[in-house]
Amino acid sequence: MNSSHHLTPAPTLPLAVAAERIDIDSPAGPISYYHASPAQAAVMHRPLLLIHSVNAAGSAAEVAPLFDHYRATRHVYALDLPGFGFSNRADRAYTPRLMTDAVLALIDVMRKASGGAAVDVLGVSLAAEYVARAQREAPHTIRRAVLVSPTGFSRAKRRYGAPGSTLGLPWLYKTFTWPFWSDGIYRNLTRPSVIRYFLQRTWGAKKIDEALWRYNLLITRQPGAKHAPFYFVSAFLFSADINTLYEAMDCPVCVTMATRGDFTDYQGRTTVQTKPNWQFHAVEGGALPYFEDLAAFTKVLSPFLDDF
Repeated sequence: MNSSHHLTPAPTLPLAVAAERIDIDSPAGPISYYHASPAQAAVMHRPLLLIHSVNAAGSAAEVAPLFDHYRATRHVYALDLPGFGFSNRADRAYTPRLMTDAVLALIDVMRKASGGAAVDVLGVSLAAEYVARAQREAPHTIRRAVLVSPTGFSRAKRRYGAPGSTLGLPWLYKTFTWPFWSDGIYRNLTRPSVIRYFLQRTWGAKKIDEALWRYNLLITRQPGAKHAPFYFVSAFLFSADINTLYEAMDCPVCVTMATRGDFTDYQGRTTVQTKPNWQFHAVEGGALPYFEDLAAFTKVLSPFLDDF
């Protein structure tokens, strides 16, 4: 193990969005979120929760364009999931249960601040699975769900595993986290060129958002930043029962599907696309299309969220 790696001071992590950042205790441990209120006193729209994806460098920075857009018309919240951003990055098991507990905890905060009404929730990529689990466990708390480039709909075999089970591979996690080389593996996974490579695969293009790339570099150099990603690459953060959850969702659900990059396979949507509460939209761009064309993305999203 390279001890000098531990002695290098971590770079200061700036805010992911220009907003108030709040820390709270939760069943998932200490979590951090951002909140912004619209200028006008009377707000007709429901509060909106934005949840970033899970990867080697996840944070609320992934939803910054949406946060800035919707803060003018509604109370907007953006969560740093456990293990990412300013939330607790302790060496512990990272699972869908932990992530869902964090989502439910913040929804509870939002509802208490808004008179108890159900809220709208948007999850990106793997976070869509935690939105689905939260909706099934507390259906009265989520009014509408938006799933951006969600996992669980590719042509691979559908996932109808035991409730709460994951796709985790213990042998792979043990390999990644062997003390002799775990720091080196993480450094290789988070080299600037590697982070750029995976963002280009997410975008489906060479041109990416450079501000997000720079923020991701800082994220990966924070104390404890390696713990959650190792659970991610070992598949422990994927739900083995996700298709059961998707098919049981009973609130209105809007799915946006990427047209470029690594997240364009939604052949498995046949299990839910005929349900009256589900709608699917192909949005031109990669898996984070609102970075590329915010107006085109919100043209799809806003009518869904604004429908009372």
